[in-house]
Amino acid sequence: MTLTDASPPSAVRAPSAPVEQAWTPRSWGVLAVLCVVLFLDALDVSMVGVALPSIGAELGLSTTSLQWIVNGYVLGYGGLLLLGGRTADLLGRRRVFLAALAVFAVASLVGGLVDNGALLIATRFIKGLAAAFTAPTALSILTTTFHEGPARNRALAVFSVFGASGYSSGLILGGLLTGFGWRWTFLTPVPIAVIALVAGAALIPRDKPAAGGGHDIAGAVTLTGGMLLAVYTVVSAPDRGWLDPVTLGSSVLAAGLLAGFFVTESKVRHPLIRLGILRIGSIVRANLSIVALFGSYLSFQFMMTLYLQDVLDWSPLKMAMALLPGGLVVAFGSPFVGRLIDRYGTARLITSSMTSLTLGYGWFLATAGNSPHYAFTILPTMMLLGGGFAFGFSSIMSQATDGIDDSEQGLASGLVNTSGQVGAALVLALVTALVATGTTAGEDFAEFHAGVNLVSAVAVVGLILNLLPLLRRRQSNPT
Repeated sequence: MTLTDASPPSAVRAPSAPVEQAWTPRSWGVLAVLCVVLFLDALDVSMVGVALPSIGAELGLSTTSLQWIVNGYVLGYGGLLLLGGRTADLLGRRRVFLAALAVFAVASLVGGLVDNGALLIATRFIKGLAAAFTAPTALSILTTTFHEGPARNRALAVFSVFGASGYSSGLILGGLLTGFGWRWTFLTPVPIAVIALVAGAALIPRDKPAAGGGHDIAGAVTLTGGMLLAVYTVVSAPDRGWLDPVTLGSSVLAAGLLAGFFVTESKVRHPLIRLGILRIGSIVRANLSIVALFGSYLSFQFMMTLYLQDVLDWSPLKMAMALLPGGLVVAFGSPFVGRLIDRYGTARLITSSMTSLTLGYGWFLATAGNSPHYAFTILPTMMLLGGGFAFGFSSIMSQATDGIDDSEQGLASGLVNTSGQVGAALVLALVTALVATGTTAGEDFAEFHAGVNLVSAVAVVGLILNLLPLLRRRQSNPT
């Protein structure tokens, strides 16, 4: 039976007036467990980012190799997110969440013990695979625990605060722990994961697996393989040459795998992506918006980490404190986003997010020169980027799951997370390729200018994508 023969549940429910949901101690406990896991994920990402120069120095890794420590995780994460969300719907959210969290803890432990760059990247990839199951499962547990409307918006806002707090804490802890050795940045998440695992087993209610359905292994393999090969092609092309036979061959193969993914999704009985969901304009915009948000933010942080530590010779702690204000803006701003969504809607909040990002990168380009001043250039930029993330993350997640039936919440949450991670991997790969072709002259920022130009363009595209529908809506309804 093909997709057209099947009769999937309706993608969008008929709108109804939201009903205020009572918060019980059990619902607070479930939310706390989910928030700790998001905190752990953000903590891990920011701690490892701070440690990259130290890892490169001890293991002899180049800038190109260092980006794989980031992208190995991101691609493992993004490549199997859709399978993770689908697996949670089929096997039960609680079961998948706890099993994946256990794998994450073990991979963290092994990553702190290995003494080889390739093995370290492999453990990061495995952690990404585990997170590919915990992330969409956590979001689908949240969206099925809290009803659409004020309760869900409030829960998503709290969820975002913990993500921002994890990111901010990771910057500080990463700076402190790297002083004792970069391995501690890998080992520290282990006890947090164990605590979350025990609490999750006690608090998350058991749920029944879906009565029917199946796994789309072919789709998962073609998507993950295509994305890995695409990023490898972009990163290796500056050394080999863009017209080198290996570069051209891997480009064709990557495109073929990704095309095969969409062909597979249109024919298999139980696809990772029910392609009909991509006909909903608000969901498509949410997925493209998170590409702009994650892709530009992660790549800018990567460049600033290398510049402040490798070029200016700042200590890991000093560098972490320099980037911390952006995380603090997210942490203190996110609690108010739920109420803003209730009042103004997700479209306006996402447009505000993209405006803040665009202004941040624009200010940096206008004032940085070849030696950006911290107080005049870097600090205002981080504040604007933090504001963009605070407005954007909860709003995008809410827009990506609003109106979706409970049976497809795993699909919707997996899709938006996949878009963010895969988009971030591709933007970072392009930025790394641009930076790798630059030349450093003392304390010179010149080699990073092309990368900042790229992330600025990504943010501008995200702004235009969200601004045009608002302008058309205002023209059709001036009041």
